Amino acid sequence: MSGKAKIGKALPRAAIGFLPEYLDFKRGIRVGNLEDNQRITRILKLAIEDMFQESFVTERYGRGVYWQWIGFLSRANRVAKPVSSNVSFGCSKFFITMDPGEKLFKCGFSVERGFRKPPPDFPQCELKPDWDWNRLLKQLKAGSDLIRELNRLVRREGFAIDLGNWEERRTFRKNNLPGPERIRETLKNAAPDSWAGFQAYYPMQENDIAATSGVDIVESMLAIFREVMPAMNLCMQEELMLR
Repeated sequence: MSGKAKIGKALPRAAIGFLPEYLDFKRGIRVGNLEDNQRITRILKLAIEDMFQESFVTERYGRGVYWQWIGFLSRANRVAKPVSSNVSFGCSKFFITMDPGEKLFKCGFSVERGFRKPPPDFPQCELKPDWDWNRLLKQLKAGSDLIRELNRLVRREGFAIDLGNWEERRTFRKNNLPGPERIRETLKNAAPDSWAGFQAYYPMQENDIAATSGVDIVESMLAIFREVMPAMNLCMQEELMLR
């Protein structure tokens, strides 16, 4: 992965109180019972909005003090959608997550498919024609800009991708990255009544996190977001621009 990003004028390094132990490999990402300058949701949102000079929406999975997944999506990209401007599922997102099963902290971007046949209680999670997922699928072909970006991220920068049904998702890295047709078919064949998606992320182990300062971890997250931005932009209706 290339060098660290600047945190930006909105968030001086000295003001950041985030600590490595807030990334707990058993319980998740600590967000509760913290001061504002310690909470990673606020730190990243301020930094991303400063980086792109636009508004972002924060999404999360989890409850209480520890959350398992946190996403940040461009409000402009969501508003631009003619059918789905009131939901976030159709938007590509920067994300961070703790994966206790794999003992990894993951940081990158995701594109969700949701369901083709949603449960009765979640009709808003049904795939719509204006979702970024459809742009992702169209570009999974040999020679496309997206495939070049994914090859760069995985083969050169050490990223990984997760894809398919979330309960049975496949993980690919440098040594087993398949061609675009296989990626596309895996995504298309995901069971319609199961949640499906695509993630490209940089994996970090517990030892890596423990040996790094909180400020350096924040800067690494922002550097990762910058690295994945070109690939994520190719899936978005309204692209992001660094300011």
